[in-house]
Amino acid sequence: MQVSFNVNARAVSVEVEPRTTLSLCLRDQLRLTGTHVGCEHGVCGACTVIIDGDAVRSCLTLAVQVEGRTVLTVEGLSNDDALSPLQASFRRHNALQCGFCTPGMLTTAHALLTEEPHASE
Repeated sequence: MQVSFNVNARAVSVEVEPRTTLSLCLRDQLRLTGTHVGCEHGVCGACTVIIDGDAVRSCLTLAVQVEGRTVLTVEGLSNDDALSPLQASFRRHNALQCGFCTPGMLTTAHALLTEEPHASE
């Protein structure tokens, strides 16, 4: 099936099998490998991306479900080679752990702060 959507401010169109998850499409076909797949059950959050403003587990989302939608991955959090303010804050506060889950934490935090800019602890 042909699926067209916007990812990180770029229009893309890919051919996918009907049961291909968004996480596999992003990683294998679009080479956006910042989206990590840990549990494949939606529990760990490492695969979190932002779809139309909502944090979503991409391992539970089929690629065909994002037809015509806007997807933001960890690679899209910054517009240039510099870290985004959120990424810089994670780095400054040593909030990186091993790094595997960090992309999911960043996209989840980005979605929260976009919806609630003055969120606190």
